Amino acid sequence: MITVMLDAMGIGLIVPVMPELLLEVQGGTLASAALWGGVLSTVFAVMQFLFGPFIGAISDRYGRRPVLLVSLMVMSLQYLVMAVAGSIWLLLMGRIVGGITAATGATASAYMADISKPHEKAANFGLIGASFGAGFVLGPLIGGMLGEYGTRAPFFAAAALAAVNAVFGYLVLRETVTDRIRRPFEWRRANPFGAFRHLARLPGIGPLLVVYFTYQVAFYVYPAIWSFFTQERFGWSPQMIGLSLALFGVMIAVVQGGLIRLVLRRFGERLTVIYGHLFDMAAFGAIAFVASGAVALVLTPLAAIGAVITPALQAMMSRSVGDDAQGELQGVLTSLNALAMIIAPLLMTSVFAAFTGPGAPVYLPGAPFLVSMLLMGIGLVVFLRRPAPCGAAQQGDSLA
Repeated sequence: MITVMLDAMGIGLIVPVMPELLLEVQGGTLASAALWGGVLSTVFAVMQFLFGPFIGAISDRYGRRPVLLVSLMVMSLQYLVMAVAGSIWLLLMGRIVGGITAATGATASAYMADISKPHEKAANFGLIGASFGAGFVLGPLIGGMLGEYGTRAPFFAAAALAAVNAVFGYLVLRETVTDRIRRPFEWRRANPFGAFRHLARLPGIGPLLVVYFTYQVAFYVYPAIWSFFTQERFGWSPQMIGLSLALFGVMIAVVQGGLIRLVLRRFGERLTVIYGHLFDMAAFGAIAFVASGAVALVLTPLAAIGAVITPALQAMMSRSVGDDAQGELQGVLTSLNALAMIIAPLLMTSVFAAFTGPGAPVYLPGAPFLVSMLLMGIGLVVFLRRPAPCGAAQQGDSLA
C-alpha cells in the first residue's frame, strides 16, 4: 500500500504543470498543448496495453517483488529524462519507456489478491485504490506548489520519489508467489490479445471486462482534461488545480479505504456497481455545465464516490480465475486500462478543443464530461444485461 501511495505521488506531482511544460517546449495555444498532452498520454498507454499481460505473466512466473523493483528504478530514470527534456520528441521517448515499466498498480493488485481470502478481495482491492488516492492527494498538492518554482521541479521530485520507493520495496517487500501458485510463462498468453481471449472464455468474465473498460474510459476524463478544463473555465493556477485534485484524491481514499466496506456490507458487489454508475452519471452531467469554480470544488469530491465500482468489479473477476493466474488477470486489466488511456485522452482533448477553439459550434468546455456520462450509461446497460451470478465461487457477488 505504501509502495502504491508513493508511486501515485510521483504521477500526481507532474499533473498540474503539464500544460505549462508543453507550452514551454512546443509553444502554440492551450488548445494545441491539450492535443499534445493527449498524444503523450496515448503513447504511454499504448506501451502499457502491449506490455501489461507480459508483465503480469512474468510476475506469475518469477514473482511480484522483482517486477515492482525494476519498474520503479526505470520509472525514476524516465522522470529524470522528462525533467531535462528540451524537445517534444524527448518527452515522447520518456513516455514510451515509462509506459513499458508502469506495472506497479497491476502487480500490487496481484500481490493483494495473493494474500486475500475470496470474501476479502473487494475491500482489499479498495485499499489499493485508497493508497493511490492518498498519493494523489499529496502529489498534485506538492506538484502545484513546486510548479511555482518552474515546470521542471516536479519531475525531479517525482524521480526522487520513485527511487526512494524502490529502496523501500527492496528493504521490506516479501515475495508472495510460491511454487504452489507459480505458473509457467507462455508467450501465447503474454500478449493482450491472447490473454484477453483466454480470460474472456471464463464464465461471466467477458461482460465484466467490457464494463471495466467503459468505466475507465469515462473516468479518464479527469487526468486527460481537468487541468485544461479548469484553466479555461475558471482561470485556475497550477496551485489551484493541484488543490482540487488533492481534494479528489482525499475522497477516493475515503471511499475506497473505508466507505466501500460499508457499501459492500449493505448492498453487495452487484448493487454497489449499479449505484456507482448512477452516481457518476449525475456527477458528470453536473460538472459539464458548472459555471462556478466554488461549485466545481464541491462536485469534485462528490464525483469520487463512484470509485466504489473498480474494486467491486476486480473482486468479481478475481474470484473467477485461479490463484496461478492473478497476475495474468491484473495484466489484462492493465491492458484494458491502457486502452482506455489511449482512447480517452485523444477523445476528451479533441472534444475539448472542438468546443473551446475558434471554430467551436457552441462554447462548452465541459463537453468531455457529457461524453463520460454517456459511456457510464452504456456500461450500466451491459452490466444489467449480464446474467445473474450463481454458484459458490460467486456467491459474494449478490450477497447483501
